[in-house]
Amino acid sequence: MLNGITLKSLKLSIQFFLSILFMLLFCSLGITQLDKIAPKYSNEFLAIGVGAEAIGKGNSIISQVEGVNAAYWNPSGLTQTNKWLDASLMHANYFGGIAKYDYFGVAHTLDKRSTIAASVIRFAVDDIPNTTQLIDQQGNIDYDRITTFTAADYAVLLSYARKTKLKGLSVGGNFKIINRKVGDFAKSWGFGIDAGLQYFTEKWKFGLVARDVSTTFNAWFFTLDEETKQVFLNTGNLLPENGLELTLPRFLIGVYRKFTIGSKGIYFSNELNLDLTTDGKRNTLIKSDPFSISPQYGIEIGYKKLFCVRSGLTNVQYIEDLEGTKQLNVQPNIGLGVSIKNIKLDYAYTNMGGISIALYSHILSVRIKLNPPKK
Repeated sequence: MLNGITLKSLKLSIQFFLSILFMLLFCSLGITQLDKIAPKYSNEFLAIGVGAEAIGKGNSIISQVEGVNAAYWNPSGLTQTNKWLDASLMHANYFGGIAKYDYFGVAHTLDKRSTIAASVIRFAVDDIPNTTQLIDQQGNIDYDRITTFTAADYAVLLSYARKTKLKGLSVGGNFKIINRKVGDFAKSWGFGIDAGLQYFTEKWKFGLVARDVSTTFNAWFFTLDEETKQVFLNTGNLLPENGLELTLPRFLIGVYRKFTIGSKGIYFSNELNLDLTTDGKRNTLIKSDPFSISPQYGIEIGYKKLFCVRSGLTNVQYIEDLEGTKQLNVQPNIGLGVSIKNIKLDYAYTNMGGISIALYSHILSVRIKLNPPKK
């Protein structure tokens, strides 16, 4: 017996977890042959994260996440929704307030085994100056010809999760619809599927997520008037053409452990995630072609479910300065959480630029759980 878990049970848990992982990796080998034509960082706005709780932990949350926010992080965690309705709202400003990120999600328990959810994400930069018409046909600069436009990314996630007959195992998935717009010049529509699972033992939690497991396809359409086309040609730029953008699968693997300190309700928990991308060599801690791996680690110390503090590290990579010297760079995160009955308030403070660049952001999110309406 090991902390209440038999060695046989622990061994079976690990074997099950690894078998699912290797099966998904094997299935992805054929898909990753597309990495020669698929751009890196496609639909990357969907990798930023939702909920100040997760961001405060450095996005290391796929094994422990539960409730409405699990629809984004690991849809299988929706089965841990313990109320009739679970709603979450988040707003954040990134890059000194230039970019705005908004999220709203709602989850509803169908029965003791299954849950559905719907989530909406918007990431946008507003009031971008359009200077393509700055110079008139006579070659004069006319600042009154400057207009503004918005570049916005939208995503709708429709999710379903269910507990399986195997004790401790839940599975779930997302169908996502993506709309991206760049003013009146360009727009795209995309569709994709995410899948995830969680497996709990008495002390341990394991998570696995396959994002864009179907390969997500974005069809781009460009609309340029004749005057704008001429500006592109006169400045030596190629005219954009309608086309297809692919987002290749990425896998997230996580393991979580919680420790109780004494008998006063104080606890310590931590989780380690590995983010494995399949679109070619990236600037990550472990990089190869086509696979690259980035670690994420988060901790939380709290008192019961009333109050907690968090910290996490993510985006570990080497940054090269002007002198050609490389140094290890990480994105640090800290956060706080407070629960008052069925209302949960979370705050995170993050540096999107890592240690070397100061791009600090304040993240706020609120989560509300509701019981069924009285008849």
